[in-house]
Amino acid sequence: MKNFAAIDFETANQHRSICSIGVVIVENGVIIDKFYELVKPEPNFFCGWATDCHGLTKSDTQKAKIFPEVWEAITEKIKDLPLVAHNSPFDEGCLRVNYALYDMEYPDYQFYCTLQKAREEFPNLLNHQLQTVSEHLGFKLDNHHHALADAEACAAIAIKIL
Repeated sequence: MKNFAAIDFETANQHRSICSIGVVIVENGVIIDKFYELVKPEPNFFCGWATDCHGLTKSDTQKAKIFPEVWEAITEKIKDLPLVAHNSPFDEGCLRVNYALYDMEYPDYQFYCTLQKAREEFPNLLNHQLQTVSEHLGFKLDNHHHALADAEACAAIAIKIL
């Protein structure tokens, strides 16, 4: 796959409330654009396990834009590109939940999963977590669970195996 948008969401709570979004645009197998933004989640609370994972808190997102405002800027960037995520059912689920929350019409994005493909391509890896697969392919993920860093790792994987 030569043209796609790698995407990653971090969530604030068990409701899949998005609190940050990372997007990496790839054209002809080359990264041409990156996007990162905090999002004010709805409902606006953070579970301890979420904060422990990515380090974000309610105070980080208190003045952030809400999902529809952030997503509007992203749709201009992704246009009709397929979306790629590591464990795409999670990311697609987050997207669908947030579209529904704000009564937005979901455009049936085409998703591809680097996790699923990595399991097929590298069955003998110790595990198929994002950092393991990206490192196996020569990409060092330095800031795991930062949405842009994870989207960059996903893009690096997708360029090599999708």
